[in-house]
Amino acid sequence: MLPQKPEKSILRQVFEASTVGIYLVVSMFVGLAIGYGLDKLLNTFPYLSIIFFIFGIIAGFREVFRV
Repeated sequence: MLPQKPEKSILRQVFEASTVGIYLVVSMFVGLAIGYGLDKLLNTFPYLSIIFFIFGIIAGFREVFRV
């Protein structure tokens, strides 16, 4: 017989559910900030901002699906 995982407490489940939105928003802003910084450095506005914002969205959704 396989060992069973202990069930997570309600408080732990609520904490994990509340962090989902935070992961998505923070990853989008981090991607945008990196892109904006590189745009300022390389004088390529708005191309890198858009690309890194999309990378941030992808990273955020990846983390949401992982949780």
